[in-house]
Amino acid sequence: MPDPVPQAAPLRSWGVHPAGAGRWQAALWAPGRSTCDIVVAGRRHRMDAGGDGVFRAEFEAEDGAEYGFDLGEGLRPDPAARAQAGDVHGPSRLVADRFDWPASEAEWQGRPWSEAVILEIHVGLFTPEGTFRAAIARLPGLAAMGVTAIEIMPVAQFSGGRGWGYDGVLPFAPHNAYGTPGDLKALVAAAHAEGIAVILDVVYNHFGPDGAYLHEIAPEFFDPGRATPWGAGIDYSRPAVREFFLSNVAMWIGEYRFDGLRIDAAHQIRDAGRPAMLEEIARTARAAGAGRAIWLVLEDERNLAGPVAPGAGLYDAQWNDDFHHALHCLLTGEDESYYAPFAVDPMADLVRALGEGQVDQGQPRPPMTEPRGEPSGHLPPLCFVNSCQTHDQVGNRARGERLIALAGEAAARTCHALLLLSPFVPMLFMGEEAGEEAPFCFFADFPEPMAEATRKGRQKEFERFAGFRGQVPDPISPATFEMSRPYRGDPGRIADWNALTARLLAYRASRIVPLLAEAGPVAQAARITPLGPRALEAQWRFPGGCLAIRLSLGGAPAGIGADGWDMEFGDIARDAFALAVRVTQGEEQP
Repeated sequence: MPDPVPQAAPLRSWGVHPAGAGRWQAALWAPGRSTCDIVVAGRRHRMDAGGDGVFRAEFEAEDGAEYGFDLGEGLRPDPAARAQAGDVHGPSRLVADRFDWPASEAEWQGRPWSEAVILEIHVGLFTPEGTFRAAIARLPGLAAMGVTAIEIMPVAQFSGGRGWGYDGVLPFAPHNAYGTPGDLKALVAAAHAEGIAVILDVVYNHFGPDGAYLHEIAPEFFDPGRATPWGAGIDYSRPAVREFFLSNVAMWIGEYRFDGLRIDAAHQIRDAGRPAMLEEIARTARAAGAGRAIWLVLEDERNLAGPVAPGAGLYDAQWNDDFHHALHCLLTGEDESYYAPFAVDPMADLVRALGEGQVDQGQPRPPMTEPRGEPSGHLPPLCFVNSCQTHDQVGNRARGERLIALAGEAAARTCHALLLLSPFVPMLFMGEEAGEEAPFCFFADFPEPMAEATRKGRQKEFERFAGFRGQVPDPISPATFEMSRPYRGDPGRIADWNALTARLLAYRASRIVPLLAEAGPVAQAARITPLGPRALEAQWRFPGGCLAIRLSLGGAPAGIGADGWDMEFGDIARDAFALAVRVTQGEEQP
């Protein structure tokens, strides 16, 4: 069937778009420049300068032709290119492809957020081939297991062939190491055919260090008075800058039919405009969805409650790193860097995370000098995406160890059950569903001298940690990339873990999701009772019943048996790591 969503109208300030009958319209915002040409397949076209700082031109060319902009320093790629012919320093490619979506796509309206079970994946490592097309083969198995969504780490074109994706410099161009724009649409379509929603991780707070020609083309794009930890801050007060990102939002949701976005480091998207940039991103995404269920998730270290509050119509949830930090400190004893405040009393922090979502709610949290966060106990559990592992929390370790390598198999299984059976939105990191033991390291593919600077910076970052010994894996080496590849372990062990995940998700779908769906955006009463130094009982009351969990995470206090409960993982009266769960209906007491 033809594309059910018409292509977006040409941008006012950015990009090259089909204009019909083999003609194209080009626009580039470069307010400090006096002249600009676009060179297409070797033919030069003078662009007209507008009073708004935008250069425009219309020309004839074939689909797929290579092009670039020349502002006097030689050809530069299009900052809003829909595809690159090669790497980030080379020409862009004209894209007029109208993907032939399958007929079933017209019926896809997304899934309710209450059903969300997310698997975060890196396309380059998810399969041996590392492509969009290859990832399609894994989807039926995920659907059968009970995974309802995949969250794809950023795919915007970045320097080199290997990288996490957070150093992207061409936000509109899917990285050609993974495939074509049509290949990415095919992955989305295949996921929908399996009942799987697709979330894309997007970076709107900075550009990567190699190939970001926007600094040269339009330095006005950036705020000279502000820097992020990863690069120059962006000046969102300028309409053309806002248009750049909002058009990107509309493209992913409207043209590629993604079911949602995860906004990376939202706390760095700072502007004084009204409406705020984050609000405009949310409203643009929902409008582009044309009535489909669109899921929007924030990564925001400020722990704000307002953007995810039900009724605001903005974001569905935010990554809840507080849950991860409390659990991690409890199991590993680590206490450095951002773990320090969670290492003071991790069990108390876990109790708060299970009862109120966030731990940091504006209260003093030594050794932090500045409090962060807002009260969150009034928010329903679905406002928080919880995880035991993510690309951040695993990959930003010196050697990329997963939780199972740090805390052991029994602890990992118990945490796995807690994550998938508690009422928050669970997110797994690729391989976690299969008990993956291989590390996930930081890797990149920068050219020299940036490659050597990255090596030295990575090593220096961890030398200040107490107890650190030895070399950090070389982030530029292909071997570091390969050692991070999951799903290569013992097939029997993988099958055992897959069966465990499927069992947990079947229970979640049949017993817990109905409670969440019925409750909707209303906060549920939670009672989390410590039963010992490392044990607790959690109860969440919903209109249709009560979800209860008894949990032991490294201790076995007497008298907390779990007779008559629906499922048990280990013997909670005797085992150091164990969990029991049950759902009671109506007014029954657990």
